Amino acid sequence: MFKTEERNTHFRSAIGLAELIYVSTVRHVRKSHRNAVIGLAMNMMTTIIMVAAFYLMFSVLGLRGSAIRGDFILYLLSGIFLFLTHTKAVGAIMGSEGPTSAMMKHAPMNTAIAITSSALSSLYIQTLSAVLILFLVHVAWRPVEFFDPIGTIGMFLLSWFSGVAVGMVFLAIKPWFPGFASIASTVYSRANMVASGKMFVANSMPSSMLAFFDWNPLFHCIDQARGYAFINYNPHFSSISYPLIVSVTLIMLGLMGEFKARRHASISWSAGR
Repeated sequence: MFKTEERNTHFRSAIGLAELIYVSTVRHVRKSHRNAVIGLAMNMMTTIIMVAAFYLMFSVLGLRGSAIRGDFILYLLSGIFLFLTHTKAVGAIMGSEGPTSAMMKHAPMNTAIAITSSALSSLYIQTLSAVLILFLVHVAWRPVEFFDPIGTIGMFLLSWFSGVAVGMVFLAIKPWFPGFASIASTVYSRANMVASGKMFVANSMPSSMLAFFDWNPLFHCIDQARGYAFINYNPHFSSISYPLIVSVTLIMLGLMGEFKARRHASISWSAGR
């Protein structure tokens, strides 16, 4: 008989949206493994294996002299952390639910929440993995010291943001050309094994070789991160503005493409793919 009406204010809507993003983010975090600790350990093992492989390769080939003067383990970690964060963000956005997903049948859910939660879950896992690995290195190996920790964290976040931007472009292409989008994202991730520049620094590269790498936003992020991490390295051939501008541009293009695909979404897309 009596019913209390609640006004749906902007603040209440923002709280509800944040709650939906949080719940969806937790779902994405737990998707890799039912046990969150085991899922985190598996993600950490990827980083540890890559560090061990590059450490062995640099030692066998005698390339440690080409690295920045300072902590060699930190030199490896600064490149691998940003590379994995960027690559995982691309994969997370590519794998987010589209407009024909079963999750979209629930009224509050939409593609914006799915994309945001996928991006945040990737950032959460990579950040937690990086913190734990740095803690283990600091305790078991040698003290870890950053020249400018705030700047290094900023480059870490910028590498994640650029990965989200690239993933948005692939996500916009995916409904129209799913095979091409999958192959292109795989090729991009494999190319970044070299094109990211995590094995060398821009200052030591000849100008003829630099042209093959400076198109990549991740290359600029890693080089700038090492400038913040090491006191005796000042990057001259990379910038912060380039990956930021490219990422914002790709985000806008990806959002427009995703909006276009959502308006033309058909249940037959997900039925045959």
